[in-house]
Amino acid sequence: MENGKRENPAAEKTKQAKGGQFYKSVWRWHLYAGVLFAPLLVLLAITGSVYLFKAEIENVLYADYYEVQAQEERVAVSEQLSEVNRLYPGGIVTAYRPGENESRSSEVTVEADGMSMTVFIDPYTGESLGELNNDDRIMDKIEEIHGELMAGTLGDRIVELAASWAVVLIVTGLFLWFPKKMNGAGGVLFPRLRQGPKIRRRDLHAVPAFWLSAGLLFLIMTGLPWSGFWGTNFQAMVTNTGEGYPPSVWIGDAPKSDVETQDIAEVPWAAETLDVPLSSVQGLVPLPLDKVVEIADQEGIHPSYSVFIPQEPEGVYTLSVFPPKAQDEATMHIDQYSGAVLADYRYDNYGVIGKVVAWGITLHKGSQFGLINQLISLFICLGIVFVGVSGVYLWWKRKPKKGMGAPKAPPLFKTKSFLLLMIVLGLLFPLAGLSMVIVWLFDKLVIQRLPAVKKWLNA
Repeated sequence: MENGKRENPAAEKTKQAKGGQFYKSVWRWHLYAGVLFAPLLVLLAITGSVYLFKAEIENVLYADYYEVQAQEERVAVSEQLSEVNRLYPGGIVTAYRPGENESRSSEVTVEADGMSMTVFIDPYTGESLGELNNDDRIMDKIEEIHGELMAGTLGDRIVELAASWAVVLIVTGLFLWFPKKMNGAGGVLFPRLRQGPKIRRRDLHAVPAFWLSAGLLFLIMTGLPWSGFWGTNFQAMVTNTGEGYPPSVWIGDAPKSDVETQDIAEVPWAAETLDVPLSSVQGLVPLPLDKVVEIADQEGIHPSYSVFIPQEPEGVYTLSVFPPKAQDEATMHIDQYSGAVLADYRYDNYGVIGKVVAWGITLHKGSQFGLINQLISLFICLGIVFVGVSGVYLWWKRKPKKGMGAPKAPPLFKTKSFLLLMIVLGLLFPLAGLSMVIVWLFDKLVIQRLPAVKKWLNA
């Protein structure tokens, strides 16, 4: 009795039934999403764990190429390029990286014989230390698997779909984890290891998943800006709302250009849609690369920058920096004839969203706070592997010999509150939303009309 009124038993029973149907619907979708996407999430976590230590791994793998003996004077950049031209006559030099410290080699990217090669040059002697085919770099392969499964656009969409469905897994998993009756912290904040194998298996999946949910969500949301569909549309929204590059980056009038910086160079996320200015042709002799390096030093660009060399008469030198810390990012366009700085776009010029994304990316890569950042991210990645494997194992042990073992529930989206939840998630993550529609149509047109399939799913 409450406030002097007796509860209606029929209404209470209906309320409990609806609650049970909602719970089963959540459980069912959590199970489907987990079985389908857990293996891919485990793969992404493993490759991400390796990529966190890219710099350290490459320093070991390519020590003979990277390390040089520091001396008092460096040879001119033009002499370094002459060595590359000698090695690859007729090749096209596309980029130059001077090296971020005194004991680091210079790198020259050259296109030759249909290949993209990096030639490592001792900046004190001008001699080659060796070359690498850019398609054969091990860490680039790891990044390609992590970002697009080495399958181009299709792989990118699959990875984005898995990341989007991982959010669905988090939301539905938290609902399933949330205790209906609080009988202590066991099974909620720490696993119950002595109450039988069924409870132990459940807790070893659910409890670590709860503790990792915030970290997993962070990795997902900081990785999505790189994706081809969600990331492209998010970036367009940021630019169109004024949170992209501001007019203040231009030295003079902003250019009227159809070419974006990402089309000619690898640049930080916030600068990818920056319009490329044109050099004012003053003669037929471009500025020597030595002068461009001198300008970069004068402008205080972080020493890990690369110079992308123009290939057209009206093109510009583009300086790009991918530093460990977000606040050191920079993108600069320089007139290839006069040496005038046409655009100088740095972290301080970013809008609020641009700064947040920049920090998110460096945190995602594990570089913003050095080793502690790497270890925290590694812990999250390894936790994702454990949760993914334990989830599939939990389902495998629970499922009947013949059947999927999904909880019996009403047809998909028949529960209004659950439908609303999935609509919200579908709008936030369009690829997941599209896949939900496809699954709903498959459920309505196939599963619900084939008793054998319906029985197998619910067995």
